[in-house]
Amino acid sequence: MTGMKTMFGRWILGLAASLFALGSLAQAPDTPAEPAVDVGPDYVIGPGDTLNVFVWRNPELTVTVPVRPDGKVSTPLVEDMVAVGKTPAELARDIEAVLAEYVKQPQVNIIVQNPVSRYSQVRVVGQVTTPQALPYREGMTVLDAILAVGGLDEFAAGNRGKIVRVVGGKQQEIKVRIGDLVNKGDVSQNKPLRPGDVLVVPESRF
Repeated sequence: MTGMKTMFGRWILGLAASLFALGSLAQAPDTPAEPAVDVGPDYVIGPGDTLNVFVWRNPELTVTVPVRPDGKVSTPLVEDMVAVGKTPAELARDIEAVLAEYVKQPQVNIIVQNPVSRYSQVRVVGQVTTPQALPYREGMTVLDAILAVGGLDEFAAGNRGKIVRVVGGKQQEIKVRIGDLVNKGDVSQNKPLRPGDVLVVPESRF
C-alpha cells in the first residue's frame, strides 16, 4: 500500500508539472532568460518581477514565473500565491508550506531574475535638479541618490530632508540632513537606502 501511495504521489507531481509547463508555453513566448540581478535579501517583490523558483531535488517543480498584475504567482502545485510585498525568503517559506502537503521537507529558493516593479526603485522628490525614480542597487545610499538626480536645487532645505519607508505595512520617516552631507561632508548623514524608499527634499522657508 505504501508503494502504491508513493507511485501515486509521483504521478501527481509529474502531472502537475506537465500541466503547468503546457500552460506556461501557451502564455509566454520562447525568449531567452535574462541573467539574475543581485537585489539583496531585503528586496520586496512587486508586480512585473520575474522569479526563479527553485525546488531542491524536485526539478519538475522548478520554474521561472512572472508576478502577475494581481500580485500573485502560480507554480506547480501552488496556485495563486501572493508574492507582492514579500521578500524572496518570505515567499520561499510560504511556498514550502504548501508543497509540504506533497513533498517531504521541501526546500525552496527564490531568485529575482528581473526586478521591474516600483519596489525595486528609489524615488527622489522635491527640491532637486531632476526629481525621478532611480533603479535600486545593493548598497545604495542617500549621497548616491542625490548625485544621480543632479544635486539639490537653489530652493532646497536639504537639512530637513527625510526618507519615507514602508516597513511591515507601516510608514516610517527617517530624518536626514542632506545639506550637511553634501556641503560639509557629514558622512553620518549618508544613510543606506532600501528598495521602495522615497527620498524627500522640501523647499526652504523664506
